Amino acid sequence: MDKQIFIINGSGGVGKDTFVQLVYMRLNEISDCIPTVMNFSSVDKIKEIAKLIGWKGGKTEKDRKFLSDLKLLSSKYCDMPFQSMKEQIDKFYQDKNLKILFLHIREPEEIDRAVKEFNAKTILITRNSIKHITSNTADKNVFNYNYDIIIENNGTIEDLRKTVDDFLSLIEKKQ
Repeated sequence: MDKQIFIINGSGGVGKDTFVQLVYMRLNEISDCIPTVMNFSSVDKIKEIAKLIGWKGGKTEKDRKFLSDLKLLSSKYCDMPFQSMKEQIDKFYQDKNLKILFLHIREPEEIDRAVKEFNAKTILITRNSIKHITSNTADKNVFNYNYDIIIENNGTIEDLRKTVDDFLSLIEKKQ
């Protein structure tokens, strides 16, 4: 498998991290426990900064809006969130064992920029039982992009494992 970059998105609580974890576990079964998956969010550095100024790690509507606004400000000021993704991509390409990088990005404009700059494919994860968050710009625009792959996570964890196997088969065939 060649190195591949996927931008992953979806409303909070739909199972993005669970999907990534299952891909990691499945690939590591195949490759004798050598780490093969890297996972990074465009808001990771923002969360570090937010903690320095009092954010307690919450996921309330107020917390989500604060992080979204802080990311927008830092993007406009110095492009830090995107630059931090570029640093992670450099690390990804330097590590010969890593095969897949998942970049979590919410904003459609930033997704489009990353697709073009990193030759990435996009994934949207949905779950019917999860209410779409609209209290902040980042979450509000999750569905305002034309994704390459849409994964409906409406079943059990076993159903999601099967979806992971289908996903891995799909990306193997496209190489």
